[in-house]
Amino acid sequence: MKYTRLIALAVVAALTPAVWAVSAEDAIPDSDKQYVNVVKLMGIGWFELMEEGIAQWSAETGIKARQIGADDATPEKQVKLVEELIDQSVTAITVIPNSPESLEGAFAKAQAAAIKVVTHEAPSQKNADADIEAFDNVAYGETMMDHLAECMGGSGKYAAFVGHVTAESHMQWVTSSLARAQARYPNISRVEDPIESLENTDTAYEKAKELLKRHPDLKGIQSSSAASVVGVGRAVEELGLNDRICVMGTSIPSLAGEYLKTGAIDKIFFWDPVVAGKAIMTVADLLVDGKALKPGMDLGLPGYESLRQSPENPTTWYGSAWIIVDKHNATEYPF
Repeated sequence: MKYTRLIALAVVAALTPAVWAVSAEDAIPDSDKQYVNVVKLMGIGWFELMEEGIAQWSAETGIKARQIGADDATPEKQVKLVEELIDQSVTAITVIPNSPESLEGAFAKAQAAAIKVVTHEAPSQKNADADIEAFDNVAYGETMMDHLAECMGGSGKYAAFVGHVTAESHMQWVTSSLARAQARYPNISRVEDPIESLENTDTAYEKAKELLKRHPDLKGIQSSSAASVVGVGRAVEELGLNDRICVMGTSIPSLAGEYLKTGAIDKIFFWDPVVAGKAIMTVADLLVDGKALKPGMDLGLPGYESLRQSPENPTTWYGSAWIIVDKHNATEYPF
C-alpha cells in the first residue's frame, strides 16, 4: 500500500468572522510582543519538538516567544501556569490543554486583560480567540480505524488508550474510531472504555500488560498519546505478540521507530509538531495585529496553506497536515 500525507476533511462554515483591524496608534511593535506556549507536559519528545518550532519562529520573526509546561499533566498545574502568565501581562498565551473545560475561567481572565488566547488540540474551546488544528479530529480517528481494521483482517476485539479522558482531541479520536467500526466493521468491537496512560510511557506499558491478561484474544490496540503508543509497543514486544496484535496510534518516528522496525507497533499517525508550533505562533501574531482568520487563508506553512473553518465552532480552524508512517517510510521523517 502506498502511504502518503492525507488531507483531513472539514466543512467550511458559511459565516466568516468580520474583518477588524488595529489602528497604527494601537498596534504593538514586534519588539514589545511576548508570546508563551503552555504545553500539556514538559520533558517528552513531542513537545520538545514543538519548542524547537517556536524557537525557530521567534528567530525568523524577531518576536519573543517561548514554551513552558508543568512536570506532570494535571489540569490544575496548567491552569496555574496560565494564571501566572496573565499576572505577567504577556501579549498572547497559546495552550495545548490537558482539560479544555478546566481552562475556561483562566482564559476568560486573559481575554479580559486584553491577552490573546490561542489553543491547539481543543476544537470546542469557548474562551479562546482561536483554536488551530492540524486536521479535523473526526476524520483523523476514522482514518486510524480504517487502517487498524485492515491490519486486524476486518474482525476481532481492540482496546483504546488516551492520555487523559479529559483530553478533548484524544477522546474525539477514539470516539470517532469506535463510531467508524460500528458503521463499517460490524465484526470489530472495543472491549473497554478508553484507558488512561496519564501521558506516561511506563504507565501505558503496565496497563497494556494488564489489558492483555484480561483479554488474551485481543487483536488490536489504538493509542492517542505519543508516549503511550511506545509503552504499548514495549509490552507487546516483551510478550512476543508482535505478529498477533495490531498496534497503532499517534506518535513520532523518533519515539516509536524501534518498535516500528520490529513490528510491535504497526503504524503511527501524527502531524509535525515543529510546524504546529510555528502555526500556533503565527495565528497568535495575526490576532495580536488585529487580523482575522478566513477560509482559505495560507499561514505559509506546510499543511496549513488553506485553512478550513469548523462548522461547530467558528473560532476553530483546520489545516490538512496529518502523516501516516510504518516501518517502510519512517526514515522520511527524521524527528
